[in-house]
Amino acid sequence: MKLRNALLMASVTLALTACIDSDDTAPEVSAVDVKLIAINDFHGNLEAGPITLTIPDPSDPSKTIKIPVGGIEYLASWVKSLKAKNPNNVVVSAGDLIGASPMISALYHDEPTIEAMSALGLDFNAVGNHEFDDGSEELLRMQNGGCHADKVGCADGKFDGAKFKFLAANVQHSATGKTLFPAYQIKEFNGVKVGFIGMTLKGTKDVVTPSGVAGLDFKDEVETANKLVPELQKQGVETIVVLLHEGGFPADKKYNECNGISGPIVNIVNKLDKAIDVVVSGHTHQPYNCRINDKLVTSAYQYGGMVTDIDLTIDPKTRNVIKMSANNLAVTRDVPKDTVQTSLVEKFLKLVSPLKDRVVGSIAGPLTKTVTAGGEMLLGRVMADALLDATAGPNNGASQIAFMNPGGLRTELAPADASGKVTYGQLFAVQPFGNTLVTMTLTGEQIDKVLEQQWNAGVQKVMQVSTGFSYVWDKSKPDGSKVDLASIKLNGVAIDPKASYRVTVNNFMATGGDGYLEFVNGKDILGGPLDVDTLEKYVSKNPLLAIPNTDRISVLN
Repeated sequence: MKLRNALLMASVTLALTACIDSDDTAPEVSAVDVKLIAINDFHGNLEAGPITLTIPDPSDPSKTIKIPVGGIEYLASWVKSLKAKNPNNVVVSAGDLIGASPMISALYHDEPTIEAMSALGLDFNAVGNHEFDDGSEELLRMQNGGCHADKVGCADGKFDGAKFKFLAANVQHSATGKTLFPAYQIKEFNGVKVGFIGMTLKGTKDVVTPSGVAGLDFKDEVETANKLVPELQKQGVETIVVLLHEGGFPADKKYNECNGISGPIVNIVNKLDKAIDVVVSGHTHQPYNCRINDKLVTSAYQYGGMVTDIDLTIDPKTRNVIKMSANNLAVTRDVPKDTVQTSLVEKFLKLVSPLKDRVVGSIAGPLTKTVTAGGEMLLGRVMADALLDATAGPNNGASQIAFMNPGGLRTELAPADASGKVTYGQLFAVQPFGNTLVTMTLTGEQIDKVLEQQWNAGVQKVMQVSTGFSYVWDKSKPDGSKVDLASIKLNGVAIDPKASYRVTVNNFMATGGDGYLEFVNGKDILGGPLDVDTLEKYVSKNPLLAIPNTDRISVLN
């Protein structure tokens, strides 16, 4: 009996020893590598169009060259190749996936872009300001599906909505305080959770038509993100990524650097909770790769011309990031096209081509968006002249002055061939919003006030002005006092502060868009045609339209 007990005790001791030895020699749990694949400001650019990126010249690094980039067929191939490098991957977008889109997407209410991004494997898109161009109900349709009320779209008889998730942590219903879309989503990789917070800029109301954001509040980005950190941590999340539709302006165009970056993103990131690791940004259409406040901060250019490859190494015990890096990659067109995307593009091109390729007129040369010292563009002058031309008649508004917001001009207009011809598709690319013209009465004093509203908190948005209108502004003067009232002239005559003038803008500006709040106080309102139709009529009635080279806005200091 004693022997049996002794043998039993010995076996138990050996078993326990084996367990202890096994634990002592167990290999350390490996760190978890996660790949983020990020884009921003796609704006429905499905076609491989005239989008270029400036890169160092491979044959002479002291010089630069421009290369064609973008197109959903190539972007999808680049994303697929990056996903193949690590099964622990997530594809994200920092907003403006849709809105201000070319005809191939816009004509069908951006359903083609939603379909393309679902096929690409996008996981999360933080809402941007342009997601609200057609209002929150239409944006909800993008997520949930269903046909548009005008029955245009649903090319296959139905629209299922996005397979990815829209995120909107700082967009709340005014009445309830509930977010329009989820504030965040969590993905788990090998037992490690990663949180993704999605937000748009708090100033979205200032850059969207009021009807588009009616009933919504846009909260501060920093306060919103920081409040969500403890909520995520309670769920075991220590690795946190913010997808933010707000950005910055680097001092140079070196797209994998961050030299002298300025703009809202810097102040925002410097105030974010230390638990936040990565900020994928957008809105400014600038490429950069930064370290700010110990956080990785990236932006991938615009229109699908670039993708950011972000690698995170996470400690599985602490669930914290122990290593991170990013690389902005040009979406070159020297890779095979993604066949699924090719089929989608061909389907919608076939539908839109008859309208898109229709020749509408001719111009004498390129109408660029290069900005003068005063803030003018050749394209802006022509667009303002087109607005005035459409509304100057006594039965059309009797307009004397027209203004155009610079952000409403989405791309340059260049002749399609040596004869100078331009197509409707080109005009639509310039004016894709479907805004209508609005003519109103303003006093000279109100005109001066709205001109001062072009500068606000260091942000400059100089309106393009029609022929016959001129003024001088002083760069050295503070906001609110930059324009010399005496310098504001119409056909060479100083305006009278108390006199009334008929002024034409688009409906976005008329309702206070871009911060031009004085237009809201205009009197004797008269609606007009669509902006793109106005531009078409102006180009068609002026064969080989001349380039207006004379400055209308002058600047001092």
